[in-house]
Amino acid sequence: MPAEILQVLLVLFLAVVFHEYAHGWTADKLGDPTARLAGRLSLNPIKHIDPIGMIVVPMVLRLLHFPFVIGWAKPVPVNFSMLHNPRRDMILVALAGPATNFSMAFLLSRLLVLSPNAFVAQTIQMGVLVNIIIGLFNLIPIPPLDGSRVVMGLLPARAARAYGRVEPYGILVVLVLMNLGFFNYIWLLAVIIAITFGINPV
Repeated sequence: MPAEILQVLLVLFLAVVFHEYAHGWTADKLGDPTARLAGRLSLNPIKHIDPIGMIVVPMVLRLLHFPFVIGWAKPVPVNFSMLHNPRRDMILVALAGPATNFSMAFLLSRLLVLSPNAFVAQTIQMGVLVNIIIGLFNLIPIPPLDGSRVVMGLLPARAARAYGRVEPYGILVVLVLMNLGFFNYIWLLAVIIAITFGINPV
């Protein structure tokens, strides 16, 4: 069990740290240095740790034998008004996180053939699945998830502002959907994608 928990924490830390770094790096390249100036443009996990989202929640999900593991880091600060083209660049910054997770999943799947033992192979398989799940999860268009930033960038300004007012209640919507079993479909889709990468994660 300790080894299994270590696997979960390792792959989750890597997945969410690179996810947040991608947001900050992209925003910095598009004109907003907020993350860099705040010291968050870093791959140091300590800079991004949310104790609840990166430790407690994934450990509880694993101990309860949930079919998926999810977690989150402290969001990287982004000042959208400082971006060169705020509406367009908001979409690019939002998509950078999930795109990084999908890229990591693909690269990890290619490394599987080099794994020296079963434990490493299992860790890589888990890393593929966790990255896909986090990428898919963040594309859900519920504020403040990344998918909602894409929607806000596409909506007319007035509609985007109205849509953004949902953000304080977004976590409640996510919890309701989780309770209704919606995230089982995300897990299933993640498994299908992982299989296309040549990984059998189940």
